[in-house]
Amino acid sequence: MIHDETRRKLRALKLDELVEYLDMHITESDKLGLSFDEKLQLMIDYLYQAKFNTKTEHLIKLSKFRLPRAELNDIHYVQRGIDKLKMLEVGTCSFMHDYQNIVFQGFTGSGKTYLACAIGKQACKQQYRTRYIRVPDLLMEYDEYRLLPKGKQKLLKKYSAYQLLILDEWLLEEISDEERYFLFELLERRYGAASNIFCTQFRKDDWHGRLGGGTPADAIMDRIVHDSIYIETGSLNMREFYSSRR
Repeated sequence: MIHDETRRKLRALKLDELVEYLDMHITESDKLGLSFDEKLQLMIDYLYQAKFNTKTEHLIKLSKFRLPRAELNDIHYVQRGIDKLKMLEVGTCSFMHDYQNIVFQGFTGSGKTYLACAIGKQACKQQYRTRYIRVPDLLMEYDEYRLLPKGKQKLLKKYSAYQLLILDEWLLEEISDEERYFLFELLERRYGAASNIFCTQFRKDDWHGRLGGGTPADAIMDRIVHDSIYIETGSLNMREFYSSRR
């Protein structure tokens, strides 16, 4: 059993996990006759994993996922038409090494948000700072921030900092010229520096018109379409599917 003063010092150093390990295993390791080096290795391994898990949980919480329980291993593929190999490859988050984007395209109810959140959680498990937000909510936040001193710059800095940004309901609603310029500035800052996931009901051919057309639409699309992996979310309505199984 460790002394109370040692316990206090470890907690002061933010090593609560080490206190937990010593409380559970110090007697056990003595009985096994482990050497000092072996005991130290076990303590370090436990502390590292505990700290890693704590950070991962914190990253998931900060990501504000719409579906925080989404998991890559729980994705339903049968009769859905989704490329499983492509999803598993995307799940490694290798696309983030090259700052690529993912586009989940499909009709409402086809499970775009679940797929995006599942990939987002994989990113958190690899210690990437991730954020999920619906584009309508992002634009509402922009309308609030732009009235504040340097509000627009602060908002751009905030969302530019995430290593993975999930933009759900992409182009669901019409956008104003100011909102379009804000999205351009955000994507420009993230281009070549971070990855994005877009969830949309609209095919790429429809984006230009929904972005208002012209040069501004060209500029936004140019920062997305060339570095994106496109995944069709299939023909199965997942809300109806899971509702029928309850």
